[in-house]
Amino acid sequence: MPGNKTVSDGHIFQFKNCRILRNHSIFVEDLWVRDGKIIDPEKLFYVEKGYADFQVDCKNAIIAPGFIDVQINGGFGIDFSSNFDDIEGGVQKVAKGILQHGCTSFCPTIISSSKEVYKKVLPKIKIKAGGRDGAEILGVHVEGPFISKEKRGAHLLENMATYDNGFSDVLDMYHDISSVRIVTLAPELPRSLDVIREFVDRGVVVSLGHSMASLSQGEEAVKHGASFITHLFNAMLPFHHRDPHLVGLLASYKHPPDLRIIYYGIISDGIHTNPCAERIAHRTHAKGSVLVTDAVAAMGLPSGTHRTGTQMIEIQDKRALIAGTDTLCGSIATMNQCVKYFYEATECTMVDALESASLHPARLLKITDRKGSLDYGTDADFVMLDDSLNLLATYIGGELVWDSKLGYDRVVNHGTRRI
Repeated sequence: MPGNKTVSDGHIFQFKNCRILRNHSIFVEDLWVRDGKIIDPEKLFYVEKGYADFQVDCKNAIIAPGFIDVQINGGFGIDFSSNFDDIEGGVQKVAKGILQHGCTSFCPTIISSSKEVYKKVLPKIKIKAGGRDGAEILGVHVEGPFISKEKRGAHLLENMATYDNGFSDVLDMYHDISSVRIVTLAPELPRSLDVIREFVDRGVVVSLGHSMASLSQGEEAVKHGASFITHLFNAMLPFHHRDPHLVGLLASYKHPPDLRIIYYGIISDGIHTNPCAERIAHRTHAKGSVLVTDAVAAMGLPSGTHRTGTQMIEIQDKRALIAGTDTLCGSIATMNQCVKYFYEATECTMVDALESASLHPARLLKITDRKGSLDYGTDADFVMLDDSLNLLATYIGGELVWDSKLGYDRVVNHGTRRI
């Protein structure tokens, strides 16, 4: 795939012979980039009387917005919740590794932990711009510990907590919430509505999950500002025709007008969610789908037995198991795999699949002014794909950061030409 020189010098780059995803359609059009932003060619031609300094021949590839993963626990042997020796280095290793999966930004996720862990980890995960060294860090997703003991999944029982004293208990637990972007909690816990409102007032996205909540409890949480469901179907009560529980939020009419869209995470790896369930969710509420990997430290490691944190795991095909058992210990899915599987499993349009990994998470995080689309003025974070949704290249700020043929280290100054 073609690449380009640095775009920090004001040079104008024209990506030609491509099909771009814009305004919910894929059509033939060139993409223009300057200073890391997507620009309007009409203003360039007719107002500035400008032209392209460099051209990139995309060879009929599809250009789509870069993928955004709002729930990823680690990868490549790194566990964000236990990598205490070099937290910054561990996060950066994953940030660079996921470029090959089309991820241009992400939310490192910390599972239910002790106060001591939060005190060590949270202050060291900083919001950071993306580039050749890795995907942009948008802020932390703190998953727990204010969740249901009955639906804790792989979260340790001794780390479960409640906020009997309201938000003061939250601050006491997390120590530092300056980098927190998303929090997952169980809305049935006492004083949850007060806590949800406080988080929302502070600009934190509240997600409902690991929960025994009824539909009415979920609806009350949404009225108070909750806007996301953590890995739909997993770690929550199943749909029932008399009480559909949190799953019912996808079809509820009780959301206030300004919060009509409830978003939901889907682990579309062919293991955690049956394709029939994915089809039901998508056909019920297509605008709310947000693809997440929920990947653990085993993601990116070869088949075999590995130690990640304090746990021995065994990777067999697409599954990560607790060594010596048949028990799943988390997802090892990558975002580009999730996009392909979601497209095939739900029989949705290619646009729907791509927007579920880009536009929808950007809307959830309220960052569509710069992420999630190829609109003029947004960050030039995008991916190139073939017609089978195989990833060909990843760009951040208009700069090639990963190429399917060249990898990471030979992507600079090849394939562009001055005109």
